[in-house]
Amino acid sequence: MRIIIYTRNNCIQCHATKRAMEGRGLDIEMINVDLAPELAETLREQGFRQLPVVVAGETRWSGFRPDMINRLRPQPHVANT
Repeated sequence: MRIIIYTRNNCIQCHATKRAMEGRGLDIEMINVDLAPELAETLREQGFRQLPVVVAGETRWSGFRPDMINRLRPQPHVANT
């Protein structure tokens, strides 16, 4: 499952979300909306009003949500043979 965190510079909740996910061994992709302002508008159009916005498969939420992070499971690494 692909996990994307939409973040912004100096966002305390964004940093807390990243640390919590890394601590659980989750593989994440960070996208900084300060570098792509059009994404911030797209997220607002989708109803999100705060960062971070997390997209984990079909699950989406905003803000630092330890309850949601704890529901995610690390993907097993598959060795190429």
